[in-house]
Amino acid sequence: MTETRSDLYPPIEPYARGMLDVGDGNHVYWEVCGNPDGKPAVVVHGGPGSGCGTSGRRLFDPERYRIVLFDQRGAGRSTPHASDPAADMRHNTTPHLIADMERLRDHLGIGRWLLYGGSWGSTLILAYAEQHPERVSEIVIAAVTTTRRSEIDWLYRGVGRFFPEAWDRFLAGVPGTPRDGDVVGAYARLMEHPDAAVREKAAVDWCAWEDTVVSGEAQGASLPYGGRPDAARLAFVRICAHYFAHGAWLEEGALVRDAGRLAGIPGVLVHGRLDMSGPLGTAWELTRAWPDAELYVVESGGHLSTEESLGQVLGALDRFADRPATA
Repeated sequence: MTETRSDLYPPIEPYARGMLDVGDGNHVYWEVCGNPDGKPAVVVHGGPGSGCGTSGRRLFDPERYRIVLFDQRGAGRSTPHASDPAADMRHNTTPHLIADMERLRDHLGIGRWLLYGGSWGSTLILAYAEQHPERVSEIVIAAVTTTRRSEIDWLYRGVGRFFPEAWDRFLAGVPGTPRDGDVVGAYARLMEHPDAAVREKAAVDWCAWEDTVVSGEAQGASLPYGGRPDAARLAFVRICAHYFAHGAWLEEGALVRDAGRLAGIPGVLVHGRLDMSGPLGTAWELTRAWPDAELYVVESGGHLSTEESLGQVLGALDRFADRPATA
């Protein structure tokens, strides 16, 4: 298994950045850090709709990696921003994001790159890698999800059995929706409502539920979802609800079923046994279907990063740094 360390690399700034025209009126923000001649790696952020932060830069040895970060359509610094009700969500789907990644790779002149991400980022990583395995050198994932409809139903209904009071409040946010109804779809419709106050309340209610699900990890001391700035919260919820209401435009179970396409690509999966957002079973199924993947289970970990899970990610990235991208 991978080495364990938990100290991040020192803060660094991008040496290049830009806005990539990906069509449909969308421009995707990108930046590159580290060694221009280093091994290419791309950080695929979660959410969907969270945008990339600065911490992802610090997971990689800046002397050995050429680190690419980007904001997916509608998120972060990409335009148009999904907090703007005029932003057209019809052109924001998983196939669009896969195409954007390919366009960015080609724009930067990269042949193959390591993929790193977690949560929703793992879904996009797997979808991209199964479509373009020849462009992927290695994969490192923390908090594995494949955004199956069964996983979505668990996160926005099933896990409510552990938080019945909070789930009732979440359901009450979409009046008229039955307990066995399409709660996610109802929130997606509210996020398209012409009244800004309706959209804002739906975003607050959605994030309150997300914060509840991880409350055991955060010990109630932080609000990783609801504590975002207003525009970021609106974009996050609008994109999340949009993607999850459509099953991320993925055939149910396809990412696990087609994991054999990843044969020959080394992978490290890190997952918390106590992850309430995305139970361990998905990571276990994926490991059984992907012969070159290693699964590390963090016994006391959940969905959010812990010192132990961070150590496993850092160890994997350090180990892969000296493996030629062309191997």
